[in-house]
Amino acid sequence: MTALNRIRQIYGGHRIILIVILCLFGLCVMSKGPRKHKRRKTTDERVYLVHADVLRFDRFDPNTPGAQVLNGNVQFRHKGATLRCDSAFFYDAENSFEAYGHVRLVQGDSLTLTSDEAYYDGNDQMAEARHNVVLRHRGTTLYTDSLNYDRLYGVGYFFEGGRMIDKKNVLVSDWGEYDTNTRKATFNYDVTLRNEDFTIHTDTLHYDTRTSVAHVVGPSRIVSKQSTIDTESGFYNSKTGQAELFGRSTVVNDGKEMTADSLFYNEKTSVSEGFNNVVYVDKENNNSLECDYFIYNDSTGEAMATKRALMKEFSQKDTLYMHSDTIRLYTYNINTDSVYRTAHCYYKVRAYRDDVQAVCDSLVYDTRDSCMTMYRDPIVWSDNRQMFGEKIKVFMRDSTVEHAHVIGQAFSTEILRDSTHYNQVSSREMLAYFDGGKLSRTEAIGNVRTVFYPIEEKDSSIILLNCLETDTMRMFMKDGQLQKIWTSKAEGTAYPMSQIPPGKDFIDGFAWFDDIRPVDKNDIFDTRSKSAEDLLKPQTRHEAPLQQIKDGRIETLKGERQRE
Repeated sequence: MTALNRIRQIYGGHRIILIVILCLFGLCVMSKGPRKHKRRKTTDERVYLVHADVLRFDRFDPNTPGAQVLNGNVQFRHKGATLRCDSAFFYDAENSFEAYGHVRLVQGDSLTLTSDEAYYDGNDQMAEARHNVVLRHRGTTLYTDSLNYDRLYGVGYFFEGGRMIDKKNVLVSDWGEYDTNTRKATFNYDVTLRNEDFTIHTDTLHYDTRTSVAHVVGPSRIVSKQSTIDTESGFYNSKTGQAELFGRSTVVNDGKEMTADSLFYNEKTSVSEGFNNVVYVDKENNNSLECDYFIYNDSTGEAMATKRALMKEFSQKDTLYMHSDTIRLYTYNINTDSVYRTAHCYYKVRAYRDDVQAVCDSLVYDTRDSCMTMYRDPIVWSDNRQMFGEKIKVFMRDSTVEHAHVIGQAFSTEILRDSTHYNQVSSREMLAYFDGGKLSRTEAIGNVRTVFYPIEEKDSSIILLNCLETDTMRMFMKDGQLQKIWTSKAEGTAYPMSQIPPGKDFIDGFAWFDDIRPVDKNDIFDTRSKSAEDLLKPQTRHEAPLQQIKDGRIETLKGERQRE
């Protein structure tokens, strides 16, 4: 029985209600039915009755006006298709029939449609199958309770819930359409695609049975054993595990979350690739990466970020922001108890946190000893202090600085409150120790030179200039204030403020790089470098006196050392 006849039986003579229901039904079919064409081709080829065990015709029977009543092994043929059923009403004048009981439509060797009931219109080549409907086509099977199959365009559509099985994939939705020519399906409303490896939940899904590629539209979630993907527009290949995601999509994998305008993810290789406004968050390690291009391999733990790359470390109260041209992450001994990671940042590194700022050309962070090594003209600022040298190593504990080591041409400067005088220390190398993030002790080693201004406690005035040269010096602080100084054998001179000789107030190599210092988290993208004259020059090593002694004396000294 057709949908139209059912409506007539329910609503009888209520003409206005019937018109409204028909309009609503027409809108639903237009929105979710088969493809609509401006002109539908009809055929005048007749539906042929091939066989029936019993045929009865009574034109005066009010129950079956104009119908031939057929029973037992009924078979019809129309335009290359064969339909069998247990019984039928055949309307020869209208070129249509209603079939009941074990209805089976066969078209060629690739399509079979079975149901409990069906109506077929030979002029429109439209079959309406109802109850326990099964459509089979080239390895794809569709189960539903109501399906209309348009033979003219090769499209079957359902609107009372359906389930399609294709290879290992199972698709379920309220509405759906399947094109037997292109072998593509469209599903709408509460759509689920499931197989043994993943599940897709969405509102609209387009699926190609030949390529096993699913295209989701609207808010969608793809859940697999390794990851969860949220997207509003994306393509997912169920064969290869590859996903192409657009419209601000997110991939969550083992506590790591990656969001981007465009995302490409391979489930089998565990490689994620993001483009434009990429945000990668590692909640376990309390850090994140932002950039316009990011690639990450979860199986190897390798990653690269570039194009306005920004790393954030938010394990402390204040977040550390760090920018460089490129950031690379490496993981060693992955999935073992001895796993460790390194981060390589290059070039033009700039970092900002409320309590510390830094710039350098490149740096490496190693999780084994929580050491961050800064290369090529590194500078570190904290409050009113500045340190620089050829190389700086910063050792962390629980994301807090424990101590720093300045190697080669080490220089520490403290600007005083009057902003015109500077305490200075230079040496071959320098160590700075911190307690609770506050500087507690410093140690200068080798060729130590200092310029220091003692402060009057009563009125905080500068009383004199103290110049000192020694081999080793230790300075002890408390609450940011100098408490005491220890030195090995030293030579020094104190000058009253009014009698300071020219040039004594600055150590060779002094520079205050306040114009380079990052002033906030946004300033790390504004690259500013030292001037050419302020760059550290490579130091030539002096020849050892031993190399200038005559050869005979050298051999004598060697012999003495061996005997010792």
